[in-house]
Amino acid sequence: MRLSRNLLTVFILTVLMAYTRDSLAQSNLSTSERQLVEFIESRVDPAISFLERVVNINSGSMNFDGVKEVGAEFAKELEPLGFKTWWVDGTAFSRAGHLFASRGTRGPHFLLIGHLDTVFEIDSSFQKFTRLSEEKAEGPGVIDMKGGDVVMVEVVRALYETGVLDNMTVTIALIGDEESSGDPLEVGRASLVEAADNADIALAFEPGDGDPQTAVLARRGFTGWEVHAKGIRGHSSAVFSDEMGYGSIYEAARILTHFQESLVGEELLTFNPGLILGGTTLEYDEENDRGSAIGKSNVISEKTIVTGDLRSISPEVRERVKTKMREIVSNNLPGTSAEIIFRDSYPPMGMTAGNEELLTMLSKASVDAGYAPVRAGDPADAGAADVSFAAGRVEMALDGLGMTGDGTHTTTEWADLSTLPMQTIRVALLMKRITESWGK
Repeated sequence: MRLSRNLLTVFILTVLMAYTRDSLAQSNLSTSERQLVEFIESRVDPAISFLERVVNINSGSMNFDGVKEVGAEFAKELEPLGFKTWWVDGTAFSRAGHLFASRGTRGPHFLLIGHLDTVFEIDSSFQKFTRLSEEKAEGPGVIDMKGGDVVMVEVVRALYETGVLDNMTVTIALIGDEESSGDPLEVGRASLVEAADNADIALAFEPGDGDPQTAVLARRGFTGWEVHAKGIRGHSSAVFSDEMGYGSIYEAARILTHFQESLVGEELLTFNPGLILGGTTLEYDEENDRGSAIGKSNVISEKTIVTGDLRSISPEVRERVKTKMREIVSNNLPGTSAEIIFRDSYPPMGMTAGNEELLTMLSKASVDAGYAPVRAGDPADAGAADVSFAAGRVEMALDGLGMTGDGTHTTTEWADLSTLPMQTIRVALLMKRITESWGK
């Protein structure tokens, strides 16, 4: 086939640009680092095949057998690399449990964090891995976060094959109920907290904000809250009177209005009322986030419940805001009373100097390998995640290191398969460089 002059010129320039990129990248890597990269690139097809296998196993949070089966598949991959694996039974917190693995006793101690479960239960219509193109595949949990778990396995496999893994300590935590946490949460995360207390660096493999050029340095914590307002039941003709007061619905409205007027505007702080029930009688199903209320337009409301969440970037902000919310709730309208109940869930992952230093090292590894720099993602785009239980207990932490794509928690969830080797190379180089400089 003959090429036109213009097409031939474009072809030659494309080849030269690719050669220049590879040459520059190789010049920034040591011989052993190039070997690491080459091994990872040789593993792309087997890694995608493994991803397909685990995606095709349903592991909705409440499918305990499926969660355990996926855990067993990862244990099969880790044990030949010298990892000791064990299952943390989830009976005490009403979930399947978690897979943990450990290897080594020297050098820096890395805690690698992922999760086995997805939001797609056994009755979901979305069950199978489908290859859409050379670089795109869809499936339940393909990036959230079985793709990230596969990146994690490929990182330690590459470090094992190149002899670097022997110079570090690695603990792997694959949580079985991240998408629907068991109760009590502190029991469900006790093993993760213990692992973090013994680690130096935490790396987590969630897909982050979907941009492969960002990593997560900070996440807001999650606190649930309930407001219970009470009024005096009576005929509506007496509302606002000294005898009957304002009723519970007006009291709840006052509280929400004062929340908004007093607290809106602080950076990275949100507080959202997600459900409200009010009337003469009501029933609230807390476990399933639903309820019903009975009332009449000519009867003063006796009971009102409002439920919501509070998201903040630090424990200090969270406690200050909770204090303010309590003050607002206590300043009741005539004839009413109210209380607020808080349930701290996921702690904040604060932006620390250690996390920023880790990002700098990751970005340099990315550039040296021929990829773009990595910048910090916006904490407002990062929801709660298990890394938050570890971040405050280690010297430095990063998240968002898994495969990226889009459509998480929907039946169109898809993965950009080209990010599998890229993320693996970045993290493997990062861990190798930290290990080589450890203690110097």
